Amino acid sequence: MNIEEYTEKIGARFPFKIFALFLISAMIFACNNSNQSKEPTEELPNIVFIMADDMGYGDVGSYNPQTAIPTPNMDKLASEGIMFTDAHSPSAVCSPSRYSLLTGRYSWRTRLKKAVLLGYDESPLIEEDRMTLASLLKEKGYTSAGIGKWHVGLNWQTKNGYTLQDDLNESEEYSGVVRENEENVDFTKPVSGGPLDLDFDYFFGTFGCSTSDPPYVFIENKHTVGIPSVLIPDSLDMLPGVVKGLMVPNWSEENVDLEFTQKATEFIDKTQKANNKKPFFLYLALSSPHIPFLPPEFAKGKSEEGPRGDLVAVVDWSVGKIIETLDQYNLSKNTLVIVTSDNGPRKGANGHLSAGNFKGYKGSIWEGGHRVPFIARWPDRIKKGTTSGQVISLTDMFATFSKLTGATSTGGEDSYNILPAFFGEKIHDKDKQIRIFHSYAGKFAIRKGKWKLIEGETEGDGPEVGKSAAKTKGELYDLSTDPYETTNLWESNPQTVLELSKLLLECKETESVVNL
Repeated sequence: MNIEEYTEKIGARFPFKIFALFLISAMIFACNNSNQSKEPTEELPNIVFIMADDMGYGDVGSYNPQTAIPTPNMDKLASEGIMFTDAHSPSAVCSPSRYSLLTGRYSWRTRLKKAVLLGYDESPLIEEDRMTLASLLKEKGYTSAGIGKWHVGLNWQTKNGYTLQDDLNESEEYSGVVRENEENVDFTKPVSGGPLDLDFDYFFGTFGCSTSDPPYVFIENKHTVGIPSVLIPDSLDMLPGVVKGLMVPNWSEENVDLEFTQKATEFIDKTQKANNKKPFFLYLALSSPHIPFLPPEFAKGKSEEGPRGDLVAVVDWSVGKIIETLDQYNLSKNTLVIVTSDNGPRKGANGHLSAGNFKGYKGSIWEGGHRVPFIARWPDRIKKGTTSGQVISLTDMFATFSKLTGATSTGGEDSYNILPAFFGEKIHDKDKQIRIFHSYAGKFAIRKGKWKLIEGETEGDGPEVGKSAAKTKGELYDLSTDPYETTNLWESNPQTVLELSKLLLECKETESVVNL
């Protein structure tokens, strides 16, 4: 039966053409409604932020095709999302970078003017009334977990009111002071000032550098998992960078990141089994590939670089496990996954360029000290296989997550919203954006547009330093043509030096870089 016969059969009182138009319109309306139901919803995305410890720009295959380390999971993530080629940690070492990531504020605005936190006496860098990524997201209903290396300070309780001694020095007595403090810590009592006091819902991790600083014990929420009661063995104590101290019996350096990864997947499991439909934020701070370079059995020999490279392979394995868990619960489509590093790497072995072709390594003010891999994937939102040259910093996550979720913030003084760059858009005010970098020794650099200025140093003669001190020549690079910092333009561009030096001084003297 054709349409004319059908209209006659049902006794239609209007002409066929009108009926046909009505029928076609109805079909289009139904089709549109069907398409709309398949569009991505406006529900808030889950956020998974994975940060390696000392993983370099040249360690990951998608950044360095000549890498000596297999990184198939991170490479796949890059092919499914976006990789940033001009991403930075705010500091060339860990404690200050972690502070800046969590607060959107430079660590040199705190008491930590150089180096990292060391020892039991180090109280929390983050004040309990300061907003963090967890408290920002809590406003929008997120459940948050901090898993892995904390290293921004905790308050330990002591026996009989003992006052912990200052060990924030690198004197020969450092290890001795650590041991004296350690003997007076009461490990049966809860710690404070950590993730749970900063609006994380769950914490499983370690106090400082997971594999090189005591106590060698996991902390779950506010209590140690067991009591550190035995000294680390001589075989571990003799390794470079390892500080002698107490550990729990059967502590395994090799399995630290395996434990972190398991707890991370268990957290995802619990959020899904709770069936409360709340979005989650997972901050997974791995300990690899930090010293002392002791990979687990399954990773030994994975790379051609050696044990450090094997630990980069452990990072890649962990990324794979997290992605696998997201896929298991069909969460990948609405989960923003970010993989990066807290700072630049230590020098690679066997000819491996761990920092790529960039100058410097961990701790230094040059690009190799703070330029890091940064990969983001969010299916259907971030275009596959894209690359961005936008300058970004870990400090920017605060303002970016605020924009992403619609959360209101009262912090993030040094944080820019770089969300448009995730979607391939240009940030039109990029030349107004200022980035500050900080070295292990407390040396500053400032980046504005294509220019990077490294401040000079003060020198003097003998005991009269205070009177005859003079500023040595600093460094100025045009990173658009010289990303590897080979040609110092300080003397040939005095006006740029003057402008950036003045801007750096203003940054130090004001509370907010963003508003300059």
